[in-house]
Amino acid sequence: MTTAVALFLFKRPEETARVFAEIARARPPVLLLIADAPRPDRPGEAELCAQARAVVEQVDWPCTVKRNYAEHNLGCQRRLHSGLDWVFSECGQAIVLEDDCLPHPDFFRFCEAMLSRYRDDTRIGHIGGSNLQFGRRRGPESYYYSRYNHVWGWASWRRAWAQYDVSLRQWPALRDGGWLRDLLGDTELVLSWTRIFDDVHAGKVDTWDYQWTYCCWTQNQLAVLPAVNLISNIGYGAGATHTQTAGPYAELPLQALDAELLHPRWMIRDDQADQYTERMHGYRPRTWRKAWSRRLRRWLRGG
Repeated sequence: MTTAVALFLFKRPEETARVFAEIARARPPVLLLIADAPRPDRPGEAELCAQARAVVEQVDWPCTVKRNYAEHNLGCQRRLHSGLDWVFSECGQAIVLEDDCLPHPDFFRFCEAMLSRYRDDTRIGHIGGSNLQFGRRRGPESYYYSRYNHVWGWASWRRAWAQYDVSLRQWPALRDGGWLRDLLGDTELVLSWTRIFDDVHAGKVDTWDYQWTYCCWTQNQLAVLPAVNLISNIGYGAGATHTQTAGPYAELPLQALDAELLHPRWMIRDDQADQYTERMHGYRPRTWRKAWSRRLRRWLRGG
């Protein structure tokens, strides 16, 4: 492979070792390591951070290794967005993994192919490795276009990341101008995403990924998502930052990608796949409740 890989790590040496083993198998020419520092009030965390950092020192292939290790704890939002700023200042394009995102070997091949194919096509801002359709393949193509840029294993370019704004400074003006209504065209979606972006803008959410969605949407950019799942999140549990309780997305099975990629004939967003994502993620809560209410009534009637 020829593309740089960025790995974010913190305090999970076992998960880091599993993800690093797949990176080593892919043998990227450049490895960018980004780590947060331990929190001084958490007993044992410093040792775990040191163990995780020791794992990624075991580079045994020709590779340029660059490190960006925090001297004090930054937290999820600041560490991720500052680390990604650094990654895309170093590289024009990169593949990004976190220490709980276990990739299928085909993930790297898929990212490289898509990075090359859409490098200069500004209609695309994000390449994802996750397929969260639970086995529903929408067509014969090897991937589809989506408005949802899943970030459990992904890739992008400097040109796309350059528009990222962690504070959503222009959000109030866009909100008041009806931008989301024009973009999404659905009252439930508009209400859900207005609440999300309001909370991010107010500093109530310690995350970076909603801002990346906002970034792609404000640039009218789509995501490329594989037709099969290439990333398994192995980080659910007590040591996680945001995924302490196992849910339906925990450790989804991995599947090999088509040996020869079949590209979509048209660049049209897959609305059926996106609607499924919206229901599963709760972006359409009333629609979801109505659907399950209908199913329950049918079951109670015996049909």
